[in-house]
Amino acid sequence: MTTVLAASPGLDFSLTQQLTVVALCALTAFVSHLALAVFNDGVRPFMLDFIQGRSTRTATTAVSFGLSAGFIFGLGAPMALSSGVLNPWLLFLPTDILGILSPRKWLAPLLGGAWGAVVVLGLGGVNRVAHDLPVDFLTAMQQMSTPILFLFTLFPVLAITRQFGRLRGGIAAVLELALVITTMKLWPTVFAGSLAMAAGVLLLIGFAVRKDLLRRTADRAAALAAGEQTSGTGQQETGDDPMASLFSAGALRLRRFLPLFMVLGAGICVLAQTHIFGGGEATSFLIAKGQYGEAAQVDFYRVFGFVPLIATTALASGAYGIAGFTLVYPLGYLLPNPFLAAAVGAVVFALEVLALSATGKVLGRLPSVRDSSEHLRAAITETLGLAILFGSLLAAHVMGGGLAILVVGGLYLLNEAMGRPVVRMAAAPAAVLAGGVLLNVLHWLDLFTPVKG
Repeated sequence: MTTVLAASPGLDFSLTQQLTVVALCALTAFVSHLALAVFNDGVRPFMLDFIQGRSTRTATTAVSFGLSAGFIFGLGAPMALSSGVLNPWLLFLPTDILGILSPRKWLAPLLGGAWGAVVVLGLGGVNRVAHDLPVDFLTAMQQMSTPILFLFTLFPVLAITRQFGRLRGGIAAVLELALVITTMKLWPTVFAGSLAMAAGVLLLIGFAVRKDLLRRTADRAAALAAGEQTSGTGQQETGDDPMASLFSAGALRLRRFLPLFMVLGAGICVLAQTHIFGGGEATSFLIAKGQYGEAAQVDFYRVFGFVPLIATTALASGAYGIAGFTLVYPLGYLLPNPFLAAAVGAVVFALEVLALSATGKVLGRLPSVRDSSEHLRAAITETLGLAILFGSLLAAHVMGGGLAILVVGGLYLLNEAMGRPVVRMAAAPAAVLAGGVLLNVLHWLDLFTPVKG
């Protein structure tokens, strides 16, 4: 696997690709305006108050902007510029904000479509201008690809260690390392972390399911020993559970808009099929390399970490995820044409919405599996946080040596000292962009000579 991408990733889209992005941004803004779905998982719990009239549109917009701005400008834009591939933080977080902000239904899709047009028409120009600068910080930012791809491979190991202890975590680590080395030796054209991540995620799920089954068996045996009549779960279900009532209301609200969700699923799957879009940090670089199978594999594994979160927050709030359970991402990468992608995306979203209540009930009976998803999300955040920081420092070294490392590392540390006004994961890429601009200014003032590659 190469260390860096091609010297100048493209952000010049065909007319069909441009129209797809504009139409999808218009649609996601409209869905957000109706409070049916938002992309930001942190915003979704606030949607219930908005839906029930306990929070104003202005207040909810402020929450969405506060939770999303750092990811848009510190992660979404730098990742798109460095990889040449669009991402959900750049497209869907702004349409969350614009949709909630819009006071009228007809205005929301206009604002969303306008944002899509800004992205597809503006990024190419920014990309070309940046590559013509004396200090080409966008090419330098492609150094982030290797740390992100390889360190991301370890997220199942961290999740297993935290949930099931050091011994099982150590076994998973040894297994993943062996599989990475084997893949690099036998299949050098394949992403080296593919088999390793598959094995790690399967181990985690296996450990969690086994623990839940053993617990249920023990509960059933204890109940029988006590002479009590139990259900299959070992728990007595009550019909007047207020949480069950809330979850049922959320599921019913989403089902009423099933046709709209099917159109949304179709649009997102088509966007993924165009291969100008990646659902995650690692996925963006794999898509840029043309490794669509590996990208699908990576995003498929991420699903396990987010299904419980998305399902429970959707049931509780009555607002779904813009990308659903994100299964449409990997499916879209692999499908041969946009027409099939549209059909598959619509069906997948329909099944997800219809099965939402059942998904919530199943997760309620598998507490260890729910815990595994939380550990997976934390591990993904931790591995990517380290990878992005390390990759940003590599980018700094390439574009400006020690001075650039001082500037980029200093901005990152200053952000930490100030209480993280920019979220940690986005702080390092944002520092690279700011550092690149500063180095170009210093060059024009004849105070800095760019590092020659």
